[in-house]
Amino acid sequence: MFKLLPESTEPTVTVVINGRKVAVPQGCTAAAAMLLDGAGISRTTSISGEARAPYCMMGVCYECLMEIDGEPNQQGCLVIVREGMCINPQLGKPEARL
Repeated sequence: MFKLLPESTEPTVTVVINGRKVAVPQGCTAAAAMLLDGAGISRTTSISGEARAPYCMMGVCYECLMEIDGEPNQQGCLVIVREGMCINPQLGKPEARL
């Protein structure tokens, strides 16, 4: 569904999305990387388990909450990717950390 323009020559970084290594443009957000990879969902709702995906891409709607480098509740549309970053969907309600 989402893809880079053919003439794109941006430098890339390698991130891990759902356990797979993926090359994405340097400077893009975690949400954009997930959409480019075709991963589909950024989170599931805590009550019904309904799949959700990034919507506004500017930090207003919170549909892009995901687990980034093991930390839940990260707004993927506001987090810039870096080499080796691990991006996973946030499935349901995150566990409280004590």
